[in-house]
Amino acid sequence: MINKIEFSARNLTSNAGLFLLLEHANQHRIFDLIDRDLVFDNASTNKIKMNHIKTMLCGNFIGIDKLERLKLLQSDPLVNEFNISIREPETVSRFLGNFSYKTTHMLREINFKIFRMLLKKSKLKAITIDIDSSVVNVEGHQEGAVMRSTQEAKGTIQKSPATAVITSNLPSAMN
Repeated sequence: MINKIEFSARNLTSNAGLFLLLEHANQHRIFDLIDRDLVFDNASTNKIKMNHIKTMLCGNFIGIDKLERLKLLQSDPLVNEFNISIREPETVSRFLGNFSYKTTHMLREINFKIFRMLLKKSKLKAITIDIDSSVVNVEGHQEGAVMRSTQEAKGTIQKSPATAVITSNLPSAMN
């Protein structure tokens, strides 16, 4: 007997890694923590914050470096499955403009809470975090980009994002 399978590509995604990221965040109640502890002064901003934070998380995970490229996620079936409504880049930019010193500090505290929670679950005795900045050339007038005046990079517009490498003290058999 021959089984016939009809294939349609409407539910394919090249961003399958997002599933693990979003499931992990849901499982560890990270989105609940953000929703509870990140409070904006404006009630309408509080209503839309989780959608935009999930949008930015997805975009960052797949390497989107410009808000305009968020449009690549608008028709992604996996993003839609998690009820994330990808808005226009201008809307996301306006949302990011609502961050103040107070809300940025709240987000920082949330990051520390999440880090402590995951560290506690991992039962590690110690970790080492090595944070370095790297220089990335950019085109146009992107947020956060500055004109460099060093001899080797004179006149180029660049960003200096920080990257972190985390290592643990697990026995070599467990690494």
